Amino acid sequence: MTRPAQSQTILAPPADAAIFLVVNVRPGGEQTLLDLFADTAGLVRSVGFREPRAELTLVVGIGAAIWPRLYSFAPPAQLHPFRALSGDRHSAPSTPGDVLFHIRARRIDVCFELASLITGRLKSQADVVDEVHGFRYFDSRDLLGFVDGTENPEGADAAATVYITEEQEPAYAGGSYVIVQKYLHDMDAWNALPTEEQEKTIGRYKLSDVEMADDVKPANSHVALNTIVDENGEEQDIMRDNMPFGRLGSDEFGTYFIGYAANAATTETMLEHMFIGDPPGNHDRILDFSTAITGCLFFVPTADFLEDPDAAMDAGAVPGAVADHAATLLAGGPASVVPHPDVAGGTPADDADTEPDETVGPDTPSTEDPPTDVPPGDGSLGIGSLKA
Repeated sequence: MTRPAQSQTILAPPADAAIFLVVNVRPGGEQTLLDLFADTAGLVRSVGFREPRAELTLVVGIGAAIWPRLYSFAPPAQLHPFRALSGDRHSAPSTPGDVLFHIRARRIDVCFELASLITGRLKSQADVVDEVHGFRYFDSRDLLGFVDGTENPEGADAAATVYITEEQEPAYAGGSYVIVQKYLHDMDAWNALPTEEQEKTIGRYKLSDVEMADDVKPANSHVALNTIVDENGEEQDIMRDNMPFGRLGSDEFGTYFIGYAANAATTETMLEHMFIGDPPGNHDRILDFSTAITGCLFFVPTADFLEDPDAAMDAGAVPGAVADHAATLLAGGPASVVPHPDVAGGTPADDADTEPDETVGPDTPSTEDPPTDVPPGDGSLGIGSLKA
């Protein structure tokens, strides 16, 4: 029995520390990068084993520009360069980025150790074009003083939000898309606002984190413009894992936005509403105090793809659950694969010939019951191979 395809650890518990690395790979460095991809799970284990309570995780994203330099098969359907936005008053730039390394843990030292191993492997082959060290700020607030990530989906809804399904993209089921932006805040201007005006800008009450009623919440508030509804009236979610950062000596205070979604268009629509406006001209008022200085879109493949893309593509994302490692940290147990209900024979452990799973860190949806709707593949595609 072939073991199920396994996703990267996107659904992790809230971290106390994070390092975001965006790198550009020099010509000739492609094989070094591919070798690193294959070793990422082992690197996470090596660092995480030394301090398991730190709950170290890593997510790797691949950009559109480097994809054809690495692989001969077609890229995921929604992988493209980040689309720059320019509204009446505010702009969102598109900046270069071949690879994203999103490192999270309870402690910054283990994040730093893993980041140093990654950059050491890429030394002379790639350039770090953006490096941000994020930290937990009190009760998960940003530097503007508001709780960030309140509306993140939980449990099975989180898995459905984040992971690409077989119906969406059979060859890349279990993957995801991630958009990152680095925002710098004008803290002097923000702090000059009365608390009531700050609350109207965000659409939430500052102390309680309660969302304002629709008849009170301004149409140009951050919450109002980031509420996306489809043609059936269903609200569309993304998974945010934003972190504050800052450098006091440089008077730099900001938020690193990172949003995961199975459908990149959901995040892109949110950004269009923020910068262009909904309707056009009704831009997000938070942009009067926060300026986007980077913008990148990446595809997050499965852990299997990182380890051996040829085998993953030949398998065609074989039926079975992508490894969401449901409820493992909350339950205090070891990571395990959640099988898709269509797979005969139960979990991989039921088959004596099943190989043990290797993960890029533990994953933790926020419910006790593991999700059963994690996307499978259809086993129908066997396309392409690594470029020489």
